[in-house]
Amino acid sequence: MKTMGISQFKSHALRILDQVSKTHEIIVITKRGKPLAQITPYYSPDVTPQPGKLSNTLIFDGDLISPLEDEMWDVCK
Repeated sequence: MKTMGISQFKSHALRILDQVSKTHEIIVITKRGKPLAQITPYYSPDVTPQPGKLSNTLIFDGDLISPLEDEMWDVCK
């Protein structure tokens, strides 16, 4: 998590917001050394974030050698 003073944020706000959007890094804005605000990237509730996007699509059966059941083959088509 990166921190920066409010005066630096004020002078470079658009560039910093673009950076947060691209890197998904959280930035804490401080005023006189005390946290004032937190800039976080926007995540749509309808869209899964990029890391782990396919995590719910895989099936781990535990046995890699035995074939899938007939109904599983129908699902995979």
